[in-house]
Amino acid sequence: MVLLLIIGLLVGVLVMLVPLARAHHERERLSADNQRLMQDRQLVVDFMHHMVEALGEGLTRQELHQRIVHAAILCSGALSACLFERGEDGQMRSAAVEGLFPPHRPLPPALRGKASTRARFIEQVLKSETFPDNEGIVGAVVQTGQPQLLADAAADKRVVVHEDPALKVRSVIAVPLKFRDKFFGVLAVANSAGGEPFTQADFALMQSLAEQAALALNNAEFLHFQIEKKQLDLDLSLASGIQQMLLPDEAPHLAGLDIDARYTPAQKVSGDFYDLFALSPTRLGIAVADVSGKGIPASLLMAICRTNLRQIAPRFASPAEALKELNRVMGGDMHRGMFITMLYAVIDTARGEVTLARAGHELPLISRPNAANGGALGEFVGSEGMPLGMVPDEIFSAVIEDRTEPFRAGDVLVLYTDGLTEAPNEEDKEFSGARLQDAVRSLHGQTATQINDGLLESLHRFAGTTMLRDDLTLVTVRHG
Repeated sequence: MVLLLIIGLLVGVLVMLVPLARAHHERERLSADNQRLMQDRQLVVDFMHHMVEALGEGLTRQELHQRIVHAAILCSGALSACLFERGEDGQMRSAAVEGLFPPHRPLPPALRGKASTRARFIEQVLKSETFPDNEGIVGAVVQTGQPQLLADAAADKRVVVHEDPALKVRSVIAVPLKFRDKFFGVLAVANSAGGEPFTQADFALMQSLAEQAALALNNAEFLHFQIEKKQLDLDLSLASGIQQMLLPDEAPHLAGLDIDARYTPAQKVSGDFYDLFALSPTRLGIAVADVSGKGIPASLLMAICRTNLRQIAPRFASPAEALKELNRVMGGDMHRGMFITMLYAVIDTARGEVTLARAGHELPLISRPNAANGGALGEFVGSEGMPLGMVPDEIFSAVIEDRTEPFRAGDVLVLYTDGLTEAPNEEDKEFSGARLQDAVRSLHGQTATQINDGLLESLHRFAGTTMLRDDLTLVTVRHG
């Protein structure tokens, strides 16, 4: 009876101890899980730190790729890592590698014999290897956008079996590098340093690391864009400053002439230009031109053209002859498809006339007092000519011609580029030569400055909120 009582007590104690043991075991398991979670969090933080450091150092894209695979190995405990990029041809290729990462495809026999060391082997194979973006584990990540975990890579037919035991793939994790809708590539790690398969915890960690790597690549891309943009803005500002220096500071003073010029580039630099220079105490040279295209190439060509014109103009009394020489000289400086339209005029106050030559440029407008009604008559003055640089010298010279018109007291000469007459309004209608003619007629009796003010005011009223889409140059000369 006593024995039965003792046995009963022992059973009771055991029944009480089992839950306690289970609780202790559960606490140990939770403690281990929490410890692993804390370790993973620290690894992610460390990885983020590596990425921030890389961005702060201003690394190139290639250097950042290499930093990512290095950090991936440190944080994941893998023996090797590789970052794959997709080219414009749809082929995947290695962008950075560290460790003895197994090639995606079997090694060609020709390369095996040439590989003197393992490092050389990796460099030869992974730099030359390309494969479609739907092939193998990497291809699966690209096509589905989903990460891949192969705990037992040997059992997966998509993994290549290499003859070299050092290239045996035991376990692989491949994760996409994506930030929002931008795809930067695939980051893959192979074989843990401890030899055990990668676990779900490793898999989750690599996905977290991939998110941080993609964010770093996106930020680097943005930073590089901003740096390039700032450099371009600086270059454009310098070019704009130089261009402004090439324009006349003020108009030459010739007795009887009132001159005003306006110049508004559509961008920081312009393909338009104008020049005013005295050829003698009674002769004024005026040039207004428009270089095809926009931006820095057009502005450089404008500068060359202006310099050449300044040297050529004093040697020729005829504007047409000056443009013939300019076309010959400029031939070697103009690339195929580029050309310059120009109107070059010489006002002779002693003779009371203006002689013009038009190399494919907008028609000049001359407004004269109308004695019959006290108003003004405005007419466009035409002459033959083709743009500079468009045709060979012999054709250009055969076409270009002078046109001489009276230019006396009360007359107004208006020269401009197509940025004025072709300026659109909100209905996409152009300002047009007819509106210019009407505006000049109504402003005829005013000073050159007042005429230009009135013309630009008319243009802005017409355009409304529509931005000017082309460079605009306007030069007005009034014979007092």
